[in-house]
Amino acid sequence: MASADIVIGGGGIIGLSTAIELAGTGLRVRVLERGRAMAEASWAAAGMLAAEDPENPEELSPLAGLSRDLYPNYLRRIEHLSGHCVPVRTRNALQATRRGGSFHCSETATRRPISIESAREKVGSLAAEGRSFLWLEEWSLDPRDLCAALPPAAANAGVIIDEKAEIRSVRWKPGGIEIESSSGTLSAGIFVNCCGAWAAGVMPEARDEQAREAAAQPIVEPRKGQMLTIRLEDPQELACVVRTPEIYLVPRGDGRVVIGATVERAGFDREIDHASLDRLRMQAAEIWPPAAQAPVVERWTGLRPGTADDLPVIGPAGGPGDDGNYWLATGHFRNGILLAPATAAVLAQMIRGESPAVSLEAFAPDRGVSR
Repeated sequence: MASADIVIGGGGIIGLSTAIELAGTGLRVRVLERGRAMAEASWAAAGMLAAEDPENPEELSPLAGLSRDLYPNYLRRIEHLSGHCVPVRTRNALQATRRGGSFHCSETATRRPISIESAREKVGSLAAEGRSFLWLEEWSLDPRDLCAALPPAAANAGVIIDEKAEIRSVRWKPGGIEIESSSGTLSAGIFVNCCGAWAAGVMPEARDEQAREAAAQPIVEPRKGQMLTIRLEDPQELACVVRTPEIYLVPRGDGRVVIGATVERAGFDREIDHASLDRLRMQAAEIWPPAAQAPVVERWTGLRPGTADDLPVIGPAGGPGDDGNYWLATGHFRNGILLAPATAAVLAQMIRGESPAVSLEAFAPDRGVSR
C-alpha cells in the first residue's frame, strides 16, 4: 500500500496551497483530485482579494487580513516554484451601496469614503446617483493565471498530485487514516479534506453512533454561481473593480471584464441560464452603463463550497480515539482565492502543534451550525 505523511483531498487553490505549505516543512504530501487540478471553483472565480468587502461576515476579518498580507510572498513563491508569473490585474476597488443606501459608521471607520464626484473621476461613465462609495486598496488576480501556476508549483515543491482520483472512502486505522480512491489505496498519518463543494461526501466512516455524533460538523453544500465576461475596445476604459452588494465588475487589464455572480442553491447543477446572465449584465449596466453594449465573450458556472453561516470550516474534526488524523479546510464560499495563503499557513501551524496566527474559533468544525 502506498503511503504519505499527509494526504489532501481536493486539488483546488485551498488544497494545493496547503500541500505546498506542508511540503515545505519536509513532509511527504499527496493530493487526490477527483477531476483535474484547479478546474472547479478555483477556475470559475472572479479573483478579487476582497478582504475589506463590507458584505463579508465580521468573523472573517482577521483571517482575510492575514491572507491579504501574505499574498505578495505567496505569489513570489508560486512564481519561483512554477516559472509562471501571476500578475496583479487591478489594485483598487470602488465599493458602492445599493441605490438609495448608505454605509454604516462601522463600515467607514477603517475604509475610505469618497464623494460621488471623486467616484466619477476614478470610473468614467459611472452611474453614481443615489449611491455612496468607498475607495479600497484591493488587488484582483485572474484565477486562470493561478490555474496555470499552482499545479507545477506544487509538483516542484515535491507534492504528488493524482488527478482523476475520486475518493471512495476514508477510514480510521491505528495511528492514521486509510484512503481508498479510484487510483488505489493510500495510508497516511493525516488526511485533510479540501474537497470544496464535494467535502460532505468525503467523511470518515463512523465506527459507532457516538463517533458519528462527535464528528458532527457544519454542512458544506454547493452554491452555484453564474458569470460572464465582456470585452471592451479600450482596456483603460475600466481600470478598477466596481462592486455593489448585487454585482461586481472585475477588469483583467486587457479589455476583458468579468461580471458576476449569481448565488444559487441548485445542487450540482452546472447548466447556464442565459436569461439569468442577461439580468446580471443589466444590473452591472445600472452602475456602469458601458456594460450593456460590450460584446459577451464567455459565460460559465462554478460550484462554491458554502456553509449555513457563510464561514469556512478549518480545523481538526475527528471522533473519539482520533489523534488529529482528520482535518477540514473547506467552505470558503466566495473567498477561496483570497483566503488560500492564510488557510494554508494556519493549517500547517496547527498540524505542527503550534498556535495559529489568528483565532479559528469561528471556523471550528464542531461549531454546531446546521442548515
